[in-house]
Amino acid sequence: MTHIAVLGSTNMDLVTYVEKAPHRGETVTGREFRTIPGGKGANQAIAAARAGATVSMIGAVGNDGFGTRLRSTLEHSGVTTDHLRTIEGPSGTAHIVVDDEGGNAIVVIPGANGTVDHLAPGDEGLIASADALLLQLEIPLAAVLAGARSARAHGVRTLLTPAPAQPLPPELLDATDLLVPNEHEAATLTGRSDPFAAGAALLDRVPRVVITLGAAGSVYLTRDAEPLAVPAPHVTAVDSTGAGDTYVGALAVALGEERPIREAMAWAATAAALSVQREGASASMPYRSEIEARYTS
Repeated sequence: MTHIAVLGSTNMDLVTYVEKAPHRGETVTGREFRTIPGGKGANQAIAAARAGATVSMIGAVGNDGFGTRLRSTLEHSGVTTDHLRTIEGPSGTAHIVVDDEGGNAIVVIPGANGTVDHLAPGDEGLIASADALLLQLEIPLAAVLAGARSARAHGVRTLLTPAPAQPLPPELLDATDLLVPNEHEAATLTGRSDPFAAGAALLDRVPRVVITLGAAGSVYLTRDAEPLAVPAPHVTAVDSTGAGDTYVGALAVALGEERPIREAMAWAATAAALSVQREGASASMPYRSEIEARYTS
């Protein structure tokens, strides 16, 4: 089995469902509230584990009730948490409003994630043993850079999701094998709204890019081939929270299994399409059997 290490965030998602998200200064009545384990790191870890990989999580939770539940959720999904630290203080939280069209707005409070600013003893050995390392930007950039450098030193493929979007240091991009932004993040990084133009600009910094386009699918760009566009299955979205993380986790599994890039992207898109038809982030992520049942080449 493919072994994937994830260095990133764990959050408790505090999710409110409303017909229409409020404007500034406006109060609306919601129909439901849920607490759902999430965080981009944990989401990608769970997505990859459910898609069929052996997955190890590196990060931190607080010594509160949320932390206990976050760890339990990861373990229940088959993710190894030996390198998930418990620190004094609160766990990270994400405050999410989901409207009836499946769109969302999110405020993240780092909590314990803010303490993950370095690799702890044993983390580098875990990364060295993996086939791939998944990184995001919901923990301090110093730890993301340390993880990427460690992966590069040990010949481990690195997939970076640049979210929340922010300027990225050249040394991080130099250690990134595959950059996986969504179209908004790609535009923020390059100043170009067209995904193909944004991808071409990003190839000046990294060797390969996959840009996710939501319902429109995804595009792949590399320095030595023509761009590749792969459509997504047509579905009715209920909640898009975590769809991008589902895609990245499934994509990492498919690449680890040495599937051709077109097939890997289509397989990941199938996983993401399944996830948006359910509420929640980690709770919506499909298992490998579900992906295979829906996947068409």
